[in-house]
Amino acid sequence: MSETTFESSAGRFDRFRAVFAGYPAAVAGLIGIVLFSLIALFAPVLAPQDPFDQSRLDIMDGLLPPMSTLMDGTLSVLGTDAVGRDILSAVMYGMRTSLFVALVSVGAGVAVGVVLGLVAVMRGGWIDAVIMRTADLTLSFPGVLLALLLLVVFGSGADKVILALAIGIWAQNARLVRAVGLSEMKKDYIAAARLAGIGQLRIMFHFLLPNAISPVLVIVPMAISGAIVAEATLSFLGVGVPITEPSLGLLISNGNDYLLSGRWWISVAPGLVLVMMVLSINVVADRLRDHANPYLQART
Repeated sequence: MSETTFESSAGRFDRFRAVFAGYPAAVAGLIGIVLFSLIALFAPVLAPQDPFDQSRLDIMDGLLPPMSTLMDGTLSVLGTDAVGRDILSAVMYGMRTSLFVALVSVGAGVAVGVVLGLVAVMRGGWIDAVIMRTADLTLSFPGVLLALLLLVVFGSGADKVILALAIGIWAQNARLVRAVGLSEMKKDYIAAARLAGIGQLRIMFHFLLPNAISPVLVIVPMAISGAIVAEATLSFLGVGVPITEPSLGLLISNGNDYLLSGRWWISVAPGLVLVMMVLSINVVADRLRDHANPYLQART
């Protein structure tokens, strides 16, 4: 690594540290995000049981409370569900599904929204009008309701949930990129680029995109937390991911029938993990939003 590269990396690290310095809640949220991500990534290694391997399940282990010993001698820290599935293992695997669906749907929605927002800025006219009116129509529906309507049409499945959530995400990003892009188009460097004969595609991706992507990146963490909650809601309602790929929402739904009988751990464990995941992402998102707000920066 060259000295210039090392200095550049050190400078980026210093700027990153400056964003979170003096904000313990944001630091705790960042640690939580890293921890949950690592657990989800290495769930097959960390989980004491493969909760979807039917040969490992024993009906005699069903509905055991936390800190019970299974028939094979394994300690079940969070108890088991009705079919003898270890709740801790199921939660780890459920985190993988929830995070995967949220990250892919947000990534797809952001990519489509950014590109359509840039196209609306560069082409204008009826193309701009069509893109923005479509975005307005999409935003007129609550996110979960829109996803629910789309899943009724497309059917259930992880890929269908990703598509439904991405359709609900693109519009906000397209409007944001268009607003920033219209402001940038009035600046001298864009006029100079046009006078120099630079093509629209290069202006779009080489000049507008770097300036328009920053505000989008600020709202991405909040979009991820919203996608996690939306996916959990859809799975709880039974129209989300299939039972062979359970997420945290489906795990909560599975234990809902046992709450009144005192088997609280089946729903409470994945519910608490879902709340902590979303809370960790939200506090980091709030800090990034405050840091990007020039008015708050001026006051501090």
